[in-house]
Amino acid sequence: MDPIESKLDTRSAEYETACQAMLDRLDTLEERLAQARAGGGERGEKKFRQRGKLLPRERLELLLDPGTPFLELSPLAAYGLYNDESPCASQITGIGIVAGVECMILVNDATVKGGAVYPMTLQKTLRAQTIAAENRLPCISLVESAGANLLYQAEVFNYGGRIFANQARLSALGIPQIALVFGSSTAGGAYIPGMSDYVVMVKKQASVYLGGPPLVKMATGEIADAETLGGAEMHAHRSGVSDYTAENDADAIRTGRMIMAQLKYSKPKAGLARRQDVEAPRYDAGELLGVIPADPRISFDVREIIARIVDSSRFLEFKRDYGSTLVTGHAFINGFPVGILGNNGVLFSESANKAAQFIQLCNQSRTPLIYLQNITGFMVGSKYEREGIIKHGSKMVNAVATSTVPQLTVIVGGSYGAGNYAMCGRAYDPRFLWTWPNSQIAVMGGEQAAGVLAIVQEERARRQGVEADRNAIEMMQMMTRKKFEEESSAYYATARLWDDGIIDPRDTRQVLSFALSVVHNTDYISPGMPHYGVFRM
Repeated sequence: MDPIESKLDTRSAEYETACQAMLDRLDTLEERLAQARAGGGERGEKKFRQRGKLLPRERLELLLDPGTPFLELSPLAAYGLYNDESPCASQITGIGIVAGVECMILVNDATVKGGAVYPMTLQKTLRAQTIAAENRLPCISLVESAGANLLYQAEVFNYGGRIFANQARLSALGIPQIALVFGSSTAGGAYIPGMSDYVVMVKKQASVYLGGPPLVKMATGEIADAETLGGAEMHAHRSGVSDYTAENDADAIRTGRMIMAQLKYSKPKAGLARRQDVEAPRYDAGELLGVIPADPRISFDVREIIARIVDSSRFLEFKRDYGSTLVTGHAFINGFPVGILGNNGVLFSESANKAAQFIQLCNQSRTPLIYLQNITGFMVGSKYEREGIIKHGSKMVNAVATSTVPQLTVIVGGSYGAGNYAMCGRAYDPRFLWTWPNSQIAVMGGEQAAGVLAIVQEERARRQGVEADRNAIEMMQMMTRKKFEEESSAYYATARLWDDGIIDPRDTRQVLSFALSVVHNTDYISPGMPHYGVFRM
């Protein structure tokens, strides 16, 4: 593999402008992350302190092995939704190392409405369970939840039961389910420990019941306190729901770590055997701030990104002179072999065919794929339709959809139209998908959408034999541009779990390295070659 020779001029005015634009976006990102991670704020913290409890993020920190990373998922889920009363979707999810094992960790944030479940809380939990299943990650739930927020019951109830079904299915696959219960776990929340393989409850603090004291009184007339209904000692001595009784939060976490340690969970060796020595890139990750031009309409070379995330900046480029608007090739990230596809312009038939072949080759060699998206879509026009852009694009989509090696996607710029699909967007189930703060996701750009709608209105008026209302069309165009600008932003997407989080470009190599380690928890090598659908020739 030859090292990539960077052509980025880090002394140019354009580079400085791009850096400043990205830094401004990162300031906004950090501000919004801080707000989300504050949970219920001072009021919520005060209640926890008064009861002698650790805050949700303090519990998480104590659970993790000291000095190890935590890959938080979707920290801005529900941003701008529900009048912003569910920061972080009232739940922390992410992958961390516990007793030397990569685990999926789910933490109810009871500083926010008692940990009540909102629709996006449910979706965030289901996404975490999907990642756990795909990557064979033991699940550790730090439970303290008031159950479903009744104001949103219609959006939570039908699919809420899938959480418990997933727990059963994960357990059936031999993927451990561990619940540490710190407070009230009510109604549907009671099934989280109920469906877990191991349950730890904190004495005189944790309570698990299908119906709390108010509901029991209303339904049966019985008057009972929380401890009698579902306290830790009752469940330890009578019901058998609890396996271990902890004295306090710290003791519960210590017990959870001991459970995880005794499971002796380990990675399969098939993939790890191919890992090489790790070499840092030749170029500074900080330079990624200036790679993306401040004006998204200006193109850039995706190789400049590749050079700053792969080992030793070495890249074996595949078909460099064919289908040049898509860069494909082999590299290593943190010692793990990867195949990379990165956009360098619109997708033509040649670049689509190149992609389909490269994806097949990586599937034959059982090499994970990484997609770096900055794509306006496939080329349009009568010339390209006659050349078969549909069938060639379909071959690429077919290859992406039927690929059986782990696929990871990072949206570094625009992600529009069928280009989003072909480059393994959310609908194609990549193991992980992250975005940069400048990213935009939409069926097309706002300017193009406004123009298309204007043409449609003008043609309609022409068919009716009347003069087009220019003022009405201009107003419609303005509203369309505004709508697309809002709905294509990185924050709109991440709030709705269209990604697994917005990341700082400088952290891209680190995030991908952790993810590549995680995907190697499954033996995707031994099963053999994939099967493809029919390629239209």
